[in-house]
Amino acid sequence: MEAQTTTTSAPILITGGTGTLGRLVVARLRDAGRDIRVLSRAAHEDQGIEFVTGDIGTGDGVDVAVRGIEVVVHCAGSAKGDEEKAWHLVRAASKAGVRHIVYISVVGADRIPIAGRMDRAMFGYFGAKHAAEEAIAGSGIPWTNLRATQFFDLSLTTAQAMAKLPVLPVPAGFRFQPIEAGEVADRLVELALGRPAGLVPAIGGPRIYDWADLIRGYLRAAGKRRAIVRVPVFGKAAAAIREGANLAPDRAVGRRTWEDFLAKRLGGDATATQLQW
Repeated sequence: MEAQTTTTSAPILITGGTGTLGRLVVARLRDAGRDIRVLSRAAHEDQGIEFVTGDIGTGDGVDVAVRGIEVVVHCAGSAKGDEEKAWHLVRAASKAGVRHIVYISVVGADRIPIAGRMDRAMFGYFGAKHAAEEAIAGSGIPWTNLRATQFFDLSLTTAQAMAKLPVLPVPAGFRFQPIEAGEVADRLVELALGRPAGLVPAIGGPRIYDWADLIRGYLRAAGKRRAIVRVPVFGKAAAAIREGANLAPDRAVGRRTWEDFLAKRLGGDATATQLQW
């Protein structure tokens, strides 16, 4: 069921409000005329935004952050620890009488099995996101869960790090469907201003790319030449990704492409033909 618009005078709490996605959500909610509170590990000053210093990873300051809050948009996430963050949030939110938690998760959270040490090391993010989903869904607090494919920003950061190598090892058979973070922020704001809707349809970028093609697009836009070598990755999680568990082809609702993103961020032509080693 899709969210229906609701109104309240209480501020909306954003966890991770200074991160890639969170700051976009904050800006859009401010534009919508809402009062905003941000939980942040470092002190900040921004006219019109209330900052509460705390660490959702340890639980410090979370009780203060949720005081007087009815809606939380939970954007705080990392490569590990998402389950603990969710538990700290729901415990404090339950005591404070929060009425709606909106959570941003990842496509594949429920479909990528984490079975062994290699899976945990390489793909534990998916398992942590799924555990966080379950913590929120089981909290007794009304909730909305949006799963998104990976952001362009993460793909760019990964490509830039890989390009420091003379030869780039790329997992064979891995495909991705990156999306503009701003488009995800638009949807999160819509959900935050609506009523709890449970698990809503996922949101994905407009195109699916082989990982090697994503890297090639970056190399072209950045004017770099590197050898790309496809390497096998083993394990149940890798097999699920090769089968497309991290993709949402039926929810390719994003409008901006990887090439558009690279052209704006780096300049140049990400689609031009250029010899790769």
